[in-house]
Amino acid sequence: MMNIKGIVLCSSALSLVTPCAVLAQAPGDAAGQADAAQANASEEIVVTAQFREQNLQDTPIAITAVNAAMMEARSQTDISQVANQAPSVTLKPQGAAYGPALGANIRGVGQFDFNPALEPGVGFYVDDVYFATLTGSILDLLDLDRVELLRGPQGTLSGRNSIGGAVKLFSKRPEGSDTGYVSATYGSRNRIDLRGSADFHIAEGLDMRIAGVSKKQEGYVDRLDFGCVYPAGGPATFTRSYSIAGAPDTLLVNPVGGVPATTSNSDCLVAKEGEVNYIALRGQLRYRPTDRIDINIIGDYTDDDRTAAGSVLLQRSYPNGEVASPRYPLPLIPADGSSPAQNYATASPPGRDINPFAAPSTLLSYDNRFICGKYCNYASYDMPADGNFRASSADGRVRFKGWGVSGQVEWELADAMQINSITAYRQYTSNFSNDNDVSPMAHSLGYGPLTFRFFSQELRLNGSLGDRIEYTVGGYYSDQKSVYTSFQDLRSSGLQFQQSDPVDADSKALFAHVAWNPIDPLTLTGGIRYTSESKTYQYVRQRPYLDPTSVTANGVLPLDGTISKYSGDRVDYRANIQYAVTDDVMTYVQFSTGYKGGGVNPRPYFVQQALPFGPETLQAFEAGLKTDLFDRRVRFNLAAFFSKYKDIQLSLGNCTAIAGTGYGAPCALPVNAGDADIKGVEIETTVHPFEGLTFDGSVSYLDFVYKKFGTYTTGSSTVSVGGPTNLNGPQFGDYAPYTPKWKWSVGVQYEIDLGRAGSLTPRFDAAYQSDIYTASANRSSNLIDAYTVANARVTWRSEDKKLDISLEVTNLFDKYYLLTIYDQTIGGQGFASGQPGRPREWALSVKRKF
Repeated sequence: MMNIKGIVLCSSALSLVTPCAVLAQAPGDAAGQADAAQANASEEIVVTAQFREQNLQDTPIAITAVNAAMMEARSQTDISQVANQAPSVTLKPQGAAYGPALGANIRGVGQFDFNPALEPGVGFYVDDVYFATLTGSILDLLDLDRVELLRGPQGTLSGRNSIGGAVKLFSKRPEGSDTGYVSATYGSRNRIDLRGSADFHIAEGLDMRIAGVSKKQEGYVDRLDFGCVYPAGGPATFTRSYSIAGAPDTLLVNPVGGVPATTSNSDCLVAKEGEVNYIALRGQLRYRPTDRIDINIIGDYTDDDRTAAGSVLLQRSYPNGEVASPRYPLPLIPADGSSPAQNYATASPPGRDINPFAAPSTLLSYDNRFICGKYCNYASYDMPADGNFRASSADGRVRFKGWGVSGQVEWELADAMQINSITAYRQYTSNFSNDNDVSPMAHSLGYGPLTFRFFSQELRLNGSLGDRIEYTVGGYYSDQKSVYTSFQDLRSSGLQFQQSDPVDADSKALFAHVAWNPIDPLTLTGGIRYTSESKTYQYVRQRPYLDPTSVTANGVLPLDGTISKYSGDRVDYRANIQYAVTDDVMTYVQFSTGYKGGGVNPRPYFVQQALPFGPETLQAFEAGLKTDLFDRRVRFNLAAFFSKYKDIQLSLGNCTAIAGTGYGAPCALPVNAGDADIKGVEIETTVHPFEGLTFDGSVSYLDFVYKKFGTYTTGSSTVSVGGPTNLNGPQFGDYAPYTPKWKWSVGVQYEIDLGRAGSLTPRFDAAYQSDIYTASANRSSNLIDAYTVANARVTWRSEDKKLDISLEVTNLFDKYYLLTIYDQTIGGQGFASGQPGRPREWALSVKRKF
């Protein structure tokens, strides 16, 4: 007969997806099988999401926790790949326009713009130290103990900018074990990875751990010389997708006087984009003078120097609404009401988006002739001087060099009291360039360095009162400084300027967290955090060349020297009720809040776009279930949530309604777009049917519904950010960028015992993502179609478990899909480019432990 607690649980709303028959198992039914089941049980993972060590299954928060063995088994080498198995989590390496940045979204909340003046919506932490920018956050999984992905607002636990959730990486601490490993990988396109770590004892109480990685691989997107592929005056023709009265539709691809060749290579190859050239080092010194004091000093260094992220031109749009794109079958489809683009074939005045290599009388349209294919482009990082425009050029590479250090002290003042201090400093320089139009035309080009410095100090006091109350109180301070220096050459919009904008920001916080266990099955938890922050942004806009009074010197130059400031404070809170139905079944309900601060538009292309925006906030209700059943052979976790998301920060690609006619494009204006309701369900499960065999999977469903749109007052009128009165903004029915409605993953592995010959473990993984849009205004031009990507791996391990040899294939079925889309059709630029995911790749790895 089913026990009473099981009946109560199965009658709840959560039980709709819970295998209730499992709860009918009496506590003693499995007692005799405990020893046999131990080898088949789900592994216990210890997390620190609530400031102290807890078993993952005892923590009343929706967390995906992955240890080092899991990541290695899934062939995962950087943080973006871990999200494949995490429900409601999207982590995407950004395209060439945003440099070495990682975009992050959890439960429909996030940020994908690298600019340091904008706040992330998902907090990244390395060894409990906040990593404050998206730039540089494509972190390698070097010598990690675990990764925790916390879903939902972490306003009281993690602080500001964790409104969507948090991603936390924890490195392995030194133990003085005199152990380590080295590994080498060779694979597709001359991939060579070298990894290693060593843990050794130095003196009494003093231990050290060092780790390093070097990764190299040729790129997978060919940057071709257009003039070499199609020699000027050659016979190749194409049919353009629009018509001009009195002009033929079939034209020479590269007419006489067109684009000249710049390389003599027989394959016309200029560079391979999307290459890997990465080095990282980490060292930790651990000092334990007594059993009550634990001091860790951690340092890391990263050097990333590679070609730009692979980009392909997806489409060109024209005034008559036609779209030239290999993504759509003929007949060509309309552009979904996006703003009409300038007809560059008849551009005037000369010099805007025409052939930059010939006299103005020889026009060469920026059109579908420059759509190369799935894994190639005709990008050129060279724009000759023209009229009032100076020449500009870049090398098409991405460079990131940075380091960080932290000192972490854990001091047990008494048996029931511990103080933790975390002091950290980080700095980096990032330099990247982007040929926005992905063609040889003189259309748009940007390049320049970003320098960043960050200091933080956190102090926590953990303690307990008797056996029933645990508490944490603490404070936090951070100070950051950045300067983004770039040259922007936007010929198609008549703009060319240089910027060097310093941003100073600081944040202060006080927080408290209390968990009370009035009776054994019940725990009541509350938390509160007060945050005060300020930010100063200075516009530096110059054009120290040619004629500064010409028409092309207008736009943002009058902003030079202008200083904008933002300051605000916020109280976030959390209330949680946790109930242990049995030792293996736990339920919880929770209310929590989060926010991220406001600021000012860091990218005004006209003075009229230099506008402020306010903070965004989120209130979330969540109910969850965590179970380990059948002697932990079956792990089944469920979370359901409903969020009120207010004053959503999104960027507009066309802000004509707000900035005014003639000043609305180009545009990248951050606005408080409006309010939305978000609800969803997430399931994670692991099953061990018998020894050696493991199934794991996850699924999430998310519904994002705009309830209203924000407004701006311009003069005597009030305009909407979106909706039917502003078709350039988000519409009812749109989703937030990079937010899939459905996401699932499955994995299976089977360890075959070969006796004295060791073991053989094949593994298969597949991950699915439904359609997503990459811009605030959802359009077909920024739609990434749903896709499934599968990986496979087989590992032989020696009997003593010291030698591993693995063969892996990623993107097993060679699926073509896009990671990101950079959509400039709505802003009048008339193009969209995309970053394709990597094609099928193989790799062979050898790992030796000592």
